Amino acid sequence: MSAVEAKLADLGLTLPEVVPPLAAYQPAVRTGVYVYTAGQLPMVEGKLPVTGKVGAEVTPEEAKDLARVCALNALAAVKSVAGDLDRIARVVKVVGFVASASDFTGQPAVLNGASELLGEVLGDKGVHARSAVGVAVLPLDAPVEVEIQVELVP
Repeated sequence: MSAVEAKLADLGLTLPEVVPPLAAYQPAVRTGVYVYTAGQLPMVEGKLPVTGKVGAEVTPEEAKDLARVCALNALAAVKSVAGDLDRIARVVKVVGFVASASDFTGQPAVLNGASELLGEVLGDKGVHARSAVGVAVLPLDAPVEVEIQVELVP
């Protein structure tokens, strides 16, 4: 077990299986020392636990928890091409999309779920740049989607 996976276990979390693609793409792609993940939905055992817009059918607190799940799924995607999460030198960028009710403006707080998880698991290596974007709808009516870019140790 890698040190990163041991840290996940200390937090009561398990790295899930990689979520299979919903269309014509790969869950993660490596180029040189970088890994880019596709957008990760908050799938748990192949299903979305909640659907709808944040600020309407989904509370901001629920969405923050779902963003954590997205980040965990993104780490699984990284491992699928890097082989070992201990090879992560740092998380470079996180991009998050929040399916938002028309008056919802708390996208950054929702995406803190993903950012905080990466910090808890990776420490200083988890500190990153980030974009938090409100959108009208996401695939499968998911409330949140997160993609990450990581740099690997050469």
